[in-house]
This record gives sequence, structure tokens and C-alpha cells, in this order.
Amino acid sequence: MAPKFKDGETVASFNGKWISYSHTVVAYAAFLGALIVGCYLHYHKIVQNEYYGYPDEWFPSVSATIGDRYPERSVFMVFIAITSGPRFALVALWYVLTRRPNSTLPKFIAAVGIFRTLTCGGWTYVTSTDDHDWHDIFMISYLVATLPWTLGCLALSPRNATALKYRKIFAGAFFGTLVPLIYFFIQHKVHHVAGAYTTYAFFEWSLVLLDVAFDAVTVVEFENFEIVVKDVRGISRGNKAADAVLEKQKNKEVGQVFAGGFSWPGFFDALADVYNGFAFWSMLTSLGLLVWYFPLWHMGISGYEVMVMCTVSPFLLGIKPLRYLIVSNIRICHLLSLAGSLSFLAKSPENRLFSAGFGVWMACLSWAATFFAERSQPHRLEARISAFSIGLLASSIAKFAFWTNNPVWPIMHGPNGGWNKVGFVLAFLAIIRSTRYTASSGADLPPPGPTKGSSTLAGLGLAGLFFAMHSLLSDSSTMILWVWEGFPVRGPLAVPHGAYTLIAMGLGLCIGLFAPGFARSWAFYGIGSIGAAVLTTYSHWFGYYGALTVAIYTMAIAPPFISNAIRHNPAGTFGLGFLVYNFLVLAHVWVVAYAFVPGGPLMREHTDWVMTATMLFIGCGVFSATSQQTATPTIKKYKDKVSPAANKQRSYYLYILFGLELLAVSIAYLRFPSYNYTPYHPEEKAVTAGIWTIHFSLDNDMWSSERRMRDVIQELELDVVGLLESDLQRIIMGNRDTTQFLAEDLGMYVDYGPGPNKHTWGSALLSKFPIVNSTHHLLPSPVGELAPAIHATLDMYGEMVDVFVFHSGQEEDPEDRRLQSEYLAGLMRETPRPAILLSYLVTKPLEGNYNTYVGEKSGMRDVDPSDWDRWCEYILYKGLKRTGYARVSRSTITDTEIQVGKFVVGQPEGTNDFISEDQVAPGLRFPALFRGEGVRGHRYHVFDEPRYFA
Repeated sequence: MAPKFKDGETVASFNGKWISYSHTVVAYAAFLGALIVGCYLHYHKIVQNEYYGYPDEWFPSVSATIGDRYPERSVFMVFIAITSGPRFALVALWYVLTRRPNSTLPKFIAAVGIFRTLTCGGWTYVTSTDDHDWHDIFMISYLVATLPWTLGCLALSPRNATALKYRKIFAGAFFGTLVPLIYFFIQHKVHHVAGAYTTYAFFEWSLVLLDVAFDAVTVVEFENFEIVVKDVRGISRGNKAADAVLEKQKNKEVGQVFAGGFSWPGFFDALADVYNGFAFWSMLTSLGLLVWYFPLWHMGISGYEVMVMCTVSPFLLGIKPLRYLIVSNIRICHLLSLAGSLSFLAKSPENRLFSAGFGVWMACLSWAATFFAERSQPHRLEARISAFSIGLLASSIAKFAFWTNNPVWPIMHGPNGGWNKVGFVLAFLAIIRSTRYTASSGADLPPPGPTKGSSTLAGLGLAGLFFAMHSLLSDSSTMILWVWEGFPVRGPLAVPHGAYTLIAMGLGLCIGLFAPGFARSWAFYGIGSIGAAVLTTYSHWFGYYGALTVAIYTMAIAPPFISNAIRHNPAGTFGLGFLVYNFLVLAHVWVVAYAFVPGGPLMREHTDWVMTATMLFIGCGVFSATSQQTATPTIKKYKDKVSPAANKQRSYYLYILFGLELLAVSIAYLRFPSYNYTPYHPEEKAVTAGIWTIHFSLDNDMWSSERRMRDVIQELELDVVGLLESDLQRIIMGNRDTTQFLAEDLGMYVDYGPGPNKHTWGSALLSKFPIVNSTHHLLPSPVGELAPAIHATLDMYGEMVDVFVFHSGQEEDPEDRRLQSEYLAGLMRETPRPAILLSYLVTKPLEGNYNTYVGEKSGMRDVDPSDWDRWCEYILYKGLKRTGYARVSRSTITDTEIQVGKFVVGQPEGTNDFISEDQVAPGLRFPALFRGEGVRGHRYHVFDEPRYFA
């Protein structure tokens, strides 16, 4: 029924299309007006960037055009302010056009439209000069909100073929333009390609034009609106005898929408459920890291490794009375699992491990019992599985935001950036809310339909699923480092492309929820297996396409696998699944730790075996799930039985999933590196180079040590530093990457070195100088552990200098070390450029392999031949003037000191004669901070002061 309006005189009216016209014209006037004025008054200034100017760059970017220069900035601000009126009117009219009873999407899109308008004002009136952080926050918020606005408008678009056609064209062109936009931005920012920023600017302007054009299409629908202004009180005629109150409209939609629409309590239930899943994955991913501390410091099997078996607690659910007790008290079990979240309070590493282990024991037991309790209600079970899977995504995003450390891990606390207390409080509140009730209060309620398939095969499927989720998806950079092969960049980077992995995970979960039949099918299994093979055998972008396929497939099979497994006895599925998962975890470590474990050589360098086993176990799960599918109703029939309440419940989890994906994109934007790095003393053409064995970024007290490392590297003013024992991308090491934090915080380029699928303990290179090229080497190691090396060419003040970072094999394998010395000597001898070696050689000065590394065989000189007290770390050089050498104590960060050499580029090598510090230019002196007692346990030691050379 049409709404009734109070009678009155029409004093003005106009067609709704003029709102679209005015919005389009004024918006274009703002940008194009600023462009015309800027080019006329400040052309050479606005085409200039940090690397090039006219004529290499000849077209300005949007940001340069509408930036801080007067008067173009004022032109833009005035017109964009005028645009706000039509903009708000456009959003309001679109809501009126698309609103429907029992639909929350129009309200959501209207809210997004208002949010975009406000954030546009934010980045317009707060420039990067005024406040760089807030300008970026407003800008990225605007860009992120563009995605739901565009997709929402497409979804709500009325059935008008012309309007829909142009919306699809403009939206497709908009999102398609993002790909070359990012490519040319990286060409400019990373590779410093002349003219790349001009090409980038054209795509940036295209985005602006397409964004406004997308909203201009509303003119097609708005021409059907007539906007009328009525004088219902006779004010325009001076009549004061008008009615005091307007008649209420009938058939209002507001009540109807809220009656069957969005519910905040339901949303908070889903949010609490997801956070409970986040807490589970945070605890599980921390366990291996805590276990690793002990064999690391014992240099062999310590006995604490048995704690990895904490995950097998679901076996207890095989005891029926105990299962009844656990399911009846599921809240208490979840609360007891928070012992893992509180383990950071334990000062002793042993106590921290035991409390975290108990937390993981209870968490695995609680989640298996939760799934079992919900198995009689498919929609509630789906909600728990969604929370479990989205919890993994949330954990990965937290690590993406915190440079691969989860802020609630037990290795984190206040001094190193931990959010443990906040995490515990949120987990406690989430458990209280999410465990208020379950479908079963202890009763063994069966799932609907007959149960088919093998419980053993279902358990093996869970083993493969859990291991793939943990080993490959618990950090967004893990699979990126699998395909990393050094500079120049030929594949994805941890930032920003880690967001691609996170988006692929979300897409996979949606497939599992909306197309479970396809997710459990053999055809999809074949696709997932091909992706795993591509990831394992290829590098660069092609290998990463396999990684994205694996991410999608792994998340997609979680709903059907867990739904199938819980139909059987949970002890035989979840208990067996976690047990086999543990063996996969050990195999995952054995492939690189083969030199330290019984029977290790059998697994040496066989990541391919581990991947094959993972996919075979997943295949077992597919076999069991497809057997069950034949005994249940078809997908169509199942969908027909899904109630509106179940659909609404699912929507809350999808809202959270979508919000997390937007957060991931925002983090990728905010973390994108600046690549404007400069060395500490360019006036002297000085290079300060260091070598440090960082012991996997765990200090003596089991705390993450990145921030302490950052401080000493910065205070030593290291322009180039080699890090050894730096590959942390395994379950047992937390799937971390220390170099991300160090590189971003210190402003340095980084080469991670041989990736986790190369079976080394890792070598990495951080540099203030651009890395022109780098090659990764695995040196001859017929018996012992693999020896990694990086051969990088750096642009030091316009001169190409080679830097080698190398970790030799262990003391027990002399033949390995001899072969490695000859291989590396050959590399250093063959380079015609000046060179620096930052290394761990395991030899005594002037003896044995030392004479292969130093002398005619390599062409290299020792940074200080008189330093007799060395066994591991050495710095060698050629073609540079060596001016100083120092040894700095490690404090409690690791087990190895820092060795530092100072060099000058473009000068002859010099002599081994010592000189006093007052004969050295100030820019070539070592910091006085580390003299005497030093700072925070770091001081010059062995010689108690630096050495300088003529």
C-alpha cells in the first residue's frame, strides 16, 4: 500500500537524476580542476618523486596533484566539500530504491556509503603533511570500503539491463586496474624503474574516474524518482494554523527489517565463538615453539619433546562416562584450557612449557567434545566448524599484523610487544558467552541420517587436514618463502602478498560451507593435489599459484571433514587424527634436523615425502566423506531444510570472515615498505657489516628476541648484517620470520635466504643498500646438515659489491666442511667485484680450512688476522678498505657474539697496522655506547675496545 502523506502545497520538485548529475560533475571538477591548476602552476614539482623528475616522469599522481600545494589543494577541497551534499543524497536515494522487507543488506550498504563519504573527508582535509598516520588510516578505510560498496550495489541493482551492464563494466575495470596499478607501483618503489610512476599515475587516475563513473550510473534509476518539497503547515504562505503532528505512516519497513534481520546478540555469539577458535590456534601454534627451546639449548634430544603429544587428549572421549562428564561441563574444560594463555606468567621455561602443554591438552579435548555435542544439529555444528576455521584465519592475520609473532603466545610479554593480558581477558569472556549452551548436555544424541564410512579413514583425513592447516596456513608468509629464490623479485613478497594467502583461505572456507559436495569430491581433491605438487616443485609466481590452490582446498575441506568425522566415535577420529598429526609434525622437523635425531638420515631433505603423506591422509578423509555422502540427502534437499534462523546464523560468521579479510588488506597496505633506505654514514662512503648467529630468535629465557636484536643492530649502526640460524618457518619454530620485523623497523632490504623447503637452519641478509641480485646456494654436505649461503650483489654508493652470508656444517663432519670451504672459495675467487664474507666457519685461525677461505685460493683477506680467539664467526673481505673491527657480547639474546667490521667503498685495501681512534674520521668510529659495561649486557669484549687499521 502506498504511504499516505499529509496534504500540503508543493513548493518545489525536481527529478532524482539531477542528484546523480550534480554528484558526478562536482566530483570530476574537484579532481580535474586540481589537475589543471597544478599542471599550470607547479608542473615540474608535482611530477617529481623521490627518485626521478621531468622528463623521466611527466604525469602527476593523484596524491601529488591534490596534495599540499596552494591553490590546487584549495580547489580540490572546495569542490569535494560541495560534492558531499549530493553524495549523502545519492546514498539516501539508493537506500530508498533498494530497501526490502526482512533484508539487512540495503542498510549495510547505506552505512558503508556514509562511512566512505566521511572517510573521504578525512583523507581530504587531513593531508599526509598534517598527520601521516591519520591520512593513511582514512585513505585505506575509504579504499577498503569501496569493495563492499561496489559489490553491494551490484547485488542490489534493480533489474535494469542498461544500468547493470554499465555497473559491471565500471566495476570490472576498477578492480582490473588494481593489478597493473600495484605492479607499476612496485616497479617504482622496489625496482626504481624510471617512468614507472607516470604509468602508475595513469592507472591511479583511472581508478578515480571509474569510481565516480560507477556511482554516475544511478542516473538511470533515479530518473524514476521525483523529489517533492511540500509546505504542510503553510509556512511559505504565512499560515500558522497547520496541523501539529503528522499522521503516522502505515506499513513501515523498519520494524519488519529488525524483526527478521540483523541481531546484535547473535552476532556477538558468533564473534565469541570465533575468538574461542582464535585462542585454540594461538595455543596450538605456540606449543611446538616452546618444545623447540629445549633441544635447541641441549643441542640434541632433551626429553621435553614428549610434550608434543599433548594434542591426543580426545582419546579420553572414547570412555563413555568420561565423555558424558566432559560434554556436560564443556565450559569448565574450555576455561581450563586458558592455562595456556596464562603460561606467559611463568618465569621458568619448564613451567611455561608445562602450563602451555596443559592448555593445549584441554583445548583439543574441549573442541573435540564441542563438535561431538553439536553433531545432532547440523547448523550448529557448521557454526562451530566455521568458528574453528575462521579462528585459524584470525590467528594468521594477528601474525600478519605483528610481524609473524602471535601477540598472545607464551614467548611474548609486555617488553617485547605481547598482548597476553588483553588476549586472556577476551578469551575468558568469549568462552563464557560461546559455551552458554550446546545442542547436547551430555546426552549422546546421534547425528541425522545413517552413518557410513570408516572412522579410521576419517581420523587420518583429520590428521592431514590439521597438519596442512598448521604447517602451511598458520602464517601468511610460509608458502611465500617456499617459492622465494632471491633478487631480483620474481614472485610474491611476504608483504603485501601475504594478504593473497589470507583471502584464498577465506574463499576456501566459503566453498566448504556453500558447496560441501564439491569440497569433498575427488575432482576437487585432484585440484588440491596438483596445487601441492606445484608448490613443492616450483618457485616464483607459478609455485605460489600452487600455494593459493592449497590454501583454498585445505580450508574448503574443513567443514565436510569435521562434519563427517564427528558422526563416529570422537576418540577414533579426533584422537587418531591428532596422534597422526603429531607424527607428521615430527617428520616435518626430521627433514632438516636429521643430523640430531635417531634414524634422521631416512627423512633427510624429504619435504616431498611429508607433502605426499599429507595429501594421502587427506585422500583417506575424502574416501570416508564421499562414502557418507551417498547415505545422506542430496545437497539440494539439505539446503531446502535449512531454516531462516540457520541462514542468519551463518551470515554472522560470514560478516566476521569478511571483516577479517578487509583487516588483512588494510594491514598489507599499512605494512608496505617505503624502500627509501639510506646508510648511516654516507658522507664517508662507510659500510658497517656484521655477522650474528641468532639462535632462532629465542633468548636464554624463552622470550622472543626480535626487539632486543633490533636495538643492538641499530645502536651498532650496521648497514649490512648477516643472520644465521634464522629459518623459523616450521611448526616447531612457530612459522615465524624474524627478518620481517627487523627489515621494516630498521629500514633495510632483506633476503630471507634459502626457504624452508630447502632443509637448512637458515641464513639471511639485511642491507641498507639495494640488493641488485642474490643467489642461494646449498653447499656440498654428503654427511652432515646442509650448509646455506647467500651470494648477493649490493649497490653501495654506486659501486657493485658482493656480500656472502654463509653457515658451515658442524664440527662432527670434517669432510663436509672441507668440501664447503672449497666451494665457497671458488665463488669468492670468481667474482671480479669487491666482496665481504659474513660467515660461521667452524675452524681455528691460520689452521686447516681457514687457509682455503683466506689467501690465494679465495682472494679474500681476514678482517683481523691477529684475532686468535675465534672458532665460529669470521668476516673476510677484498677490494675494500677495512678500517675497523669489533666484537660485541650477546647479552642473553643468543649463544653467539656479534662481530662487526667497518669498510670504506672505493679505496684500496690498506694494511694490518693498528692505529688509534683519534686518527679515524668520526663517521668510521664504533659507537662509544658499548665501552666499559656497555648497555643492556652488550659491550666490547675480548679486546675490550674496537680495533682500527691504517
